[in-house]
Amino acid sequence: MEQSEQNVKKQRPVHLDLQTIRFPATAIASILHRVSGVIMLFAVGILIWLLNESLASAESFAGVQSLFDNFLVKFVVWGILTALGYHLIVGVRHLVMDAGCWEEFSSGQLSAKISMVLAVVFSIIVGIWIW
Repeated sequence: MEQSEQNVKKQRPVHLDLQTIRFPATAIASILHRVSGVIMLFAVGILIWLLNESLASAESFAGVQSLFDNFLVKFVVWGILTALGYHLIVGVRHLVMDAGCWEEFSSGQLSAKISMVLAVVFSIIVGIWIW
């Protein structure tokens, strides 16, 4: 074994403490983009059910409308719309990156942070609109 190989093995961490690892904003944005996609996958069933019920008759429309008096229903709809907004905003960011922009570390970090701020603003606006 060469001397340089021994030095490399000695420099490798033996134990990774996952609680001390800090992800950059780009990684957090990407992970949350996937999480919001999974949330929307399950939300589609809820939204299709609500649409089906609301279109069945005038009485069922009134029933769906009365569901929105419940705090829990409003909260779930707010969560779905927040996930949709986040997924859309960060998805546009990913499309811009696929076009060749914001690929450098500093511009990628900045675009990830701006995307998250826009998503928070969108979430607040949706919350005000729902309540």
